Order: sequence, then C-alpha cells, then structure tokens
Amino acid sequence: MNPDIVSSASRCPWCEINDLERHYHDTEWGVPETRDNVLFEFLVLEGAQAGLSWDTVLKKRENYRDLFAGFDPQKVARFTAADEAKLLTNAGIIRNRAKVNSAVSNAQLFLAVQNEYGSFAQYVWAFVDGTPIQNEWQYVREVPASTAISDALAKDLKTRGFKFVGTTICYAYMQATGMVNDHLTTCPRYAQVARMGVNLI
Repeated sequence: MNPDIVSSASRCPWCEINDLERHYHDTEWGVPETRDNVLFEFLVLEGAQAGLSWDTVLKKRENYRDLFAGFDPQKVARFTAADEAKLLTNAGIIRNRAKVNSAVSNAQLFLAVQNEYGSFAQYVWAFVDGTPIQNEWQYVREVPASTAISDALAKDLKTRGFKFVGTTICYAYMQATGMVNDHLTTCPRYAQVARMGVNLI
C-alpha cells in the first residue's frame, strides 16, 4: 500500500462524501501537475463543474475521458459540430451545450497557448512563478473561493477567448493542479503535498 494514501479521519472535510472523493483527495488534489494533457483535463472538468458539485463531475470523469479522446487537446480541437451534437445525447457527461462547446473551443485555444509558450504548463505556472503557494489554513471557512492570482489568470484566459474560466473556476483549477496547496494543516496530505516539487521542462 502506498504510505502516502491517507487513512486517518483528519482529511479535509470536503472530501468525506464517498470513496471516490476521498481517493481523489488522497491521490490527486493539490499535487503539482505539469503534464499538459492533465492540465487540459482539469480545464474541461472544472468548467463542467460550474453550478454543480465536484462529486457530480468525478462520477462522470471516466465517461469524459472516453468521449473526449483521453483529453488529448489536439483531438478535441478537431471535434466538429456533429461531434458536439452527438456528445449532447450521451448521459455519461454533463449535457450542457455551452460547456461542451467550450471544451472544444478551449482545446483550440489551449493549442495556441502551447505554441506560444512551449507548453500550457509553462504558461499557467508562471502565474505562481513556478512554485506552489503553500497556504496554512486550519479551517475550511478560511479557504478563499478566489484570489488576486486567480483573478489575473481568469482575466488573461478570457482575453485569449477561453470560456468557463471565471476566477472561482480558476482558483478551483489552481487547487486541483497543485498551484496552491489548500489542504488544511491538520490534513496528512498537507505536509505530503508541500514536499512535492514542480518539474517544468
């Protein structure tokens, strides 16, 4: 068994909904992520979450992987209107036309950012100077829904044409991809995640 998997009752309270949420919290949330395909995955999933619970998105995550070409932005960028229409008939994802359309258009813009910066990771991690922000929250009520950095990221993404990238979504994205460590200090994952570095190529 992986010794870093949390088995105590001191996890961040938000994940104590079911085993799926707990596993996500224990293995992914807050881990510094620099792989572009995964960064694109979270861009799609965080956008899909808008107005819904993260639990709802996690339950459909595998379906999204299957239907969105393994979150390969090059493949998703080539989806046609017919492809989008077909996706909207599939109950395995969140059937919201604007969200499905944004996943495709965001993929096209994602490729443009890659072309400009060499990778999307180089672009997005520059907002935190390539180093995860280590917060020290003791209570859930202290954790913000957005920050000045997520404001700046949202503004820049919107300027580029990205959709479903408001500051709250961007902050959730930053939390998910480890740009910020928002595990509570009482959570075993806080120290584990804090020891992880960032490998930007």
